Amino acid sequence: MLFNESYFYELAKDILTTPSPSGYTHQVIEKVKAYADDLGLKSTKTNKGNLIVEIEGIDTSKTLALSAHVDTLGLMVRSINSDGSINITTVGGNQMPTLQGEYCCVHTRDQKAYTGTILSVSPSSHVYPDCRQKGQTEDELVIRLDEIIHSKEDVLALGIQNGDFISIDPKTTITENGFIKSRHIDDKISVSIIFTVFKYLLEQNQKPQHNVKFIISTYEEVGHGSAHLPCHIDRMIAIDMGCIGKDLSCTEFDVSICAKDSMSPYDYDMTSELINLAKKHKLNYAVDIYPFYSSDASAALRAGHDIKAALIGPGVHASHGVERTHIEGCKNTMKLIYAYLTEVTF
Repeated sequence: MLFNESYFYELAKDILTTPSPSGYTHQVIEKVKAYADDLGLKSTKTNKGNLIVEIEGIDTSKTLALSAHVDTLGLMVRSINSDGSINITTVGGNQMPTLQGEYCCVHTRDQKAYTGTILSVSPSSHVYPDCRQKGQTEDELVIRLDEIIHSKEDVLALGIQNGDFISIDPKTTITENGFIKSRHIDDKISVSIIFTVFKYLLEQNQKPQHNVKFIISTYEEVGHGSAHLPCHIDRMIAIDMGCIGKDLSCTEFDVSICAKDSMSPYDYDMTSELINLAKKHKLNYAVDIYPFYSSDASAALRAGHDIKAALIGPGVHASHGVERTHIEGCKNTMKLIYAYLTEVTF
């Protein structure tokens, strides 16, 4: 099968570079809805801002939910200092040391945007003897705005206030040899993967075995993205990043199949089906345990939904920092999703 790589890259770069910290996702959801409209797919927004995209299956009596999230890590204005620098609070589980020196943007409630830089409270080695020690926590980081300001009052006059969202520059780069480098690959890359699979299905005039509802969630990074499911769901596969590192077998070239995360094992039958499909189609895959991880499927299970659930995704290095994956891991994930949609009945 030949997935449309140019479509995948275009979509991925578009949404990766659209600011969307958890709670500030309206712009990216509108973009994703436009991609659904372009494919002729029905989509609806939930009350809290998730987008549900639907594809009718051969057997319309049962429904498989796919989920991926477009919300990302970010920051908010906690307070403004007398010199005009901005104190921050984290949105989601940022690796705080990786933020020092990163460019950012403050988004005001009256739709203005101001650029700045995230700096340590001791930002100069020529001035501060503790420069190398500071910047490890949110209390040791501030925002330096790219505006002519001298006081807290100058910042307030710009329309910036406590509670404004701050997005972090993703620095999205796609290399000639297929690496995708960016913040927020978790989990915008999975949204791009699923849309690429949908596009292929439509071009081949194929239907999935069962109805599919694709939940694009907007609060996953803070724990309740798909806690509520929109209708009766029989099975759910969360498509999210695969972990790479200590004690894990996944690489950036694999599709990762998670057998257990920090909450619970995933459904035995579904996980086995995914492993068997990966073997059957000779995919590069890994089966791993994620000890410090939860997903949209975890949120749905915690909320009490009577579903079978599984978790897969492309291997992503340096999660919640400056992340990286590879087109081969993404394609292996596409192939596994496609196989599950078209071959598995329940």
